[in-house]
Amino acid sequence: MRRPKLKKASKRMTCHKRYKIQKKVREHSRKLRKEAKKRGHKKPKKDPGIPNAAPFKEEVLREAEQRKQRLEELKQKQKLARQKDLEKKRKLQAKKNATEANKHPEEKESTMKLKAKSNTLLDKNSKKSFCRELKKVIEASDIVLQVLDARDPLGCRCSQVEQIITQSGGNKKLLLVLNKIDLVPRENLEKWLHYLKNEFPTVAFKSSMQLKDRSVQEKQLRKKRAHIDLSRGSMCFGSECLLKLLREHCKTQDKAIQVGVIGYPNVGKSSIINSLKEVRVCNVGPVRGVTKCMQTVHIDKQIKMIDSPSIIAAPSNSALALALRTTTDIEESGKLLDAVNAILKHCSKQQMILYYNIPDFRNSVEFLTLLAQKRGMLKKGGVPDTQSAAKLLLYDWTGAKVSYHSLLPASRSLSPHLTKEVVAEMQQGFNLEELAKDNMNTIKAVKYPNLASSIVFQSSGLTNGTVEENELTEGTSELENMETSEEGEDLTEDDQDSDEEEEAVEEESDVQTSSKTNPAKLSVEDGSSEKQTAGEQSRTLSFNLDETTDQDDVYDFNTDYV
Repeated sequence: MRRPKLKKASKRMTCHKRYKIQKKVREHSRKLRKEAKKRGHKKPKKDPGIPNAAPFKEEVLREAEQRKQRLEELKQKQKLARQKDLEKKRKLQAKKNATEANKHPEEKESTMKLKAKSNTLLDKNSKKSFCRELKKVIEASDIVLQVLDARDPLGCRCSQVEQIITQSGGNKKLLLVLNKIDLVPRENLEKWLHYLKNEFPTVAFKSSMQLKDRSVQEKQLRKKRAHIDLSRGSMCFGSECLLKLLREHCKTQDKAIQVGVIGYPNVGKSSIINSLKEVRVCNVGPVRGVTKCMQTVHIDKQIKMIDSPSIIAAPSNSALALALRTTTDIEESGKLLDAVNAILKHCSKQQMILYYNIPDFRNSVEFLTLLAQKRGMLKKGGVPDTQSAAKLLLYDWTGAKVSYHSLLPASRSLSPHLTKEVVAEMQQGFNLEELAKDNMNTIKAVKYPNLASSIVFQSSGLTNGTVEENELTEGTSELENMETSEEGEDLTEDDQDSDEEEEAVEEESDVQTSSKTNPAKLSVEDGSSEKQTAGEQSRTLSFNLDETTDQDDVYDFNTDYV
């Protein structure tokens, strides 16, 4: 089997072939010269000028100079006339615009409002659209699944969203789904399940990581599989328990239900829907904010899942909560170092050194330099790329890679935004004993990391989220100001373009006249520019290929020289 070409083919050739080509090129050029001589094609002769012996030489030169001056005067007059015409046109256009603005001020305001509305509707990445879509999902769903990362369950809970669901009425239920249970030690997982089930019904879940589209899946089903490993990433655990719970609720309600899936970014909302459907239906990725609008997926005739964009973390949260739970990537906001520093403060230093296999460090900058050197992230000159190392650390901690676990809070009382009545209402209609048995079965099936290898993490507590659009008015007002300023700039662009065109014409004419009058200056300037370009070319090119390129142009490669 032929190996694929990884590099370009070499242009090296034998000396025999090179000399042969040079010889043919010389013969070809000699032939062309002979044909040119026969045709009588000669170079144009230079103007010899007025000979010194000619009579009235000074008068002829004077007349030529006068002719040049007259031509220059004519050009200047034409330029002035053009400028006057342009000024008149501008004044007339300004008057027309002023009259139209005075006639229809209301129409102009309405068009501006429509433009602002369309811009806000089109911007799917804006925080306002995320809030709007999240509210739609909560209103449309009968059961809301709040997805929590098992490594930091408290940090993934939003008290504002829980209050909206519990106070909405209409027999709306809230369930907690503890995802990524394979990244937490078993003892810690059991403690968290026991803690969370006192507030809401909690399901232990491990979503599948390697689901593909239906077309790819059908092709792979034809192939025989000799051995199946249950602990690999493609397997899903807890889906039967969750579907059983939802189907029982359908029977009690005697109707088809809609299940909304909500949570902070990178907790696995879309992965849970894909795992229940057993096909990749929703887009999934390590980048934050992949889901930008609500998406409905039919699991069966009775259950319809609704995927939602992530909850927006309030800016009043701690640096750790903002580092792990913000919707936008932190590298865009330029706070990578603060995020890394917050993570390192809430972890054991010794465990981080053992996990990343690096020597002792004093601060976050030194940690990032050591990590970059360890992973081979180097810039030109062997300088460690700390920014890419910080991105890698954040992707590890928000994605499903690093195994860390948070300790339970000291007080086992209810959360401040909940009461015993609300908890009883949320747990009503579910068989909690069967749910506990199913959770135990899923816990037994999953493979867990050791308690010693998992990093101990200090959680910052509940993360505050912004659900109301009124709390996000500042960012939108700034966007509107930017839009109005852009519109103002667009109005003045036409005038600026016309001025620039005139200036360019003037500069070209000045350059032409100066080249006629003093060619010495031009030669000096060309020399300086050539020196500058020569320095740049010497950096990029290591050798000169002028001679070979000339030969290649002349040589006809279609003919076979033997």
